[in-house]
Amino acid sequence: MQRTMEELEAGLDHIRQSPTDGGTLELIVCRPDVDQRVVLDQAELDLHKGLIGDSWHMRESNSTEDGSPHPDAQLNIMNARAVALIAGEKENWPPAGDQLYIDLDLSGKNLPPGTRFSLGTAIIEVTAEPHTGCKKFTQRFGLDAMKFVNSEIGRQLNLRGINAKVVQMGVVSVGDVAVKV
Repeated sequence: MQRTMEELEAGLDHIRQSPTDGGTLELIVCRPDVDQRVVLDQAELDLHKGLIGDSWHMRESNSTEDGSPHPDAQLNIMNARAVALIAGEKENWPPAGDQLYIDLDLSGKNLPPGTRFSLGTAIIEVTAEPHTGCKKFTQRFGLDAMKFVNSEIGRQLNLRGINAKVVQMGVVSVGDVAVKV
C-alpha cells in the first residue's frame, strides 16, 4: 500500500499529538541480515552491539573513515504514528527498517541530539546523525512517502525517524514507556 501525499498530509495533526514524554514502545524489530526482519516482544540493548541479534554492528558505513558501523546510528527509532500513517497496519511496519517504534514526539525541538531517555532498563541517547531514508524506503512505501518524510515539516518532526545509541545497557519490552532523563 502506498499512500498519496494528500493522505499523508491529512495525518500530520495526529502525529503532532504524539506524547512529548512517556511514549509507549509499540514494536521492536531485529534485522539479523539485509532485508530480514524479526519482530520481538523483548530485546537486549548493548553498548557495543546495539540491539542484540541485529546486524548493525556488522554493517559497513560510508560515514566512517574505516567503513565500520557508525556509532551514532546504532539504533534507528521511528514515531509509531508516522509509520502507521505511512505503512498502515503494524504487520507492515518492519520493512521501514527501524528497530524501535515508539509513540513519542521525535522532533528536534522535543528530542534534540544529546537527549537521553530511559526505556525498560536501558538508557538511549539521541544522536545528531541524520536519518533520512533510502531507496528501499521509497520502493516499499512510495515516492510520496519519501517526499513526505523529507519535506520541511517531515524533517522538523523527524518523520523518517532518528538515530540513537545505547548509553546504559538493559532490556526493553513492547509496552515499555520512554521517559526523558
